[in-house]
Amino acid sequence: MRYRLAVVAPTAADVVRYAGGWLCDRTMAGWEVTVVLADTSDARSLEILGATVLDLETSLQSAVHDTWPHAVAVAPELFDADPRVRRGVLDCLDNGLIEVAVWGEELPAELDVRLGTVHHTLSVAARAFKGCALAAAGLRGADIENSEVFRSGELLLTGAWGGTDLVPVG
Repeated sequence: MRYRLAVVAPTAADVVRYAGGWLCDRTMAGWEVTVVLADTSDARSLEILGATVLDLETSLQSAVHDTWPHAVAVAPELFDADPRVRRGVLDCLDNGLIEVAVWGEELPAELDVRLGTVHHTLSVAARAFKGCALAAAGLRGADIENSEVFRSGELLLTGAWGGTDLVPVG
């Protein structure tokens, strides 16, 4: 059974900008990565990173959820805008069974007090694929840092590599 990461965001460009390298590295490590978008009109950039793309409304309206992810990453603006996303994130944090990561500088106060700062150091391959994905998303020339920063609850997952790929900052 493969580890599964679900990402919830408004657009593909947001995911690539803030978490593209992490998604690529998790895909290369054998994870099944699914990105659920409010706007699926331009998903090519996420396909470059190895992710499967689904529509947010269709996914949230589905009565049956056969497989649950081991980790979830969420854009803070969807946490604020969609009560279903908000409820799901808070349930994950309250139950402590799923690793939760959120990107962005400004977090809702409700999350700010519950999440610590973590980072993921991008592999050389992830930096290259992220560059291609940024170009496909219309963000050519965007900076590609050596690491991507998130806010996360308790880091629960340990894999064959001996630990999580999100490392606390500080």
